[in-house]
Amino acid sequence: MSFTFRCVDAVADAPLLHSWVTQPYAAFWCMQSATVEAVVEEYSKIQATGHHHAVFGLDGGVPAFLMEEYLPSASPLAAAYAVQPGDIGMHLLVAPPSGAPTPGYTTAVMDAVLERLFLDPGIDRVVVEPDARNTRIHVLNERLGFQPAGIITLPDKEALLSFCTRSDYHAAREALHQPEPQPRALSRPAHQGATL
Repeated sequence: MSFTFRCVDAVADAPLLHSWVTQPYAAFWCMQSATVEAVVEEYSKIQATGHHHAVFGLDGGVPAFLMEEYLPSASPLAAAYAVQPGDIGMHLLVAPPSGAPTPGYTTAVMDAVLERLFLDPGIDRVVVEPDARNTRIHVLNERLGFQPAGIITLPDKEALLSFCTRSDYHAAREALHQPEPQPRALSRPAHQGATL
């Protein structure tokens, strides 16, 4: 599965973003009651910071997920853990499926996001802080190499702080792409004695 990326246009893309962030499954994005105007305002602020960027992941040229990358040192995380040089923060929201969900799709999305982030040689570690109650994203994060570091208190939530180093990611990616072990055929014991 191959994805491309483009920057979010806060005004032009607001109706699409609004249709995602107000879905029930996106409750942890904390924009359930947002208006389109509020989405424009939020993403205009993000894109203007210089240290927080929103990009779409495109599947066949169509937006399939939203990824935000940010500097933890310029965020509320700076008060919650010892930020290290080479840390990058990340948020991820996958679009609602247009048809039947594709098995493994969100794993492929997370793989593409981490691959993109680690293409920057200055990035040593990806930091995430999803809501502590968001068990589905915790499972996905661990599948791609994130190591939980404990619950932290942020201004808007109790979050599970987790880190993924470059080596953690590559090890997890290698494990994901290992072929499934084939069941061994049972050998029949050789027949003893003469046949008639």
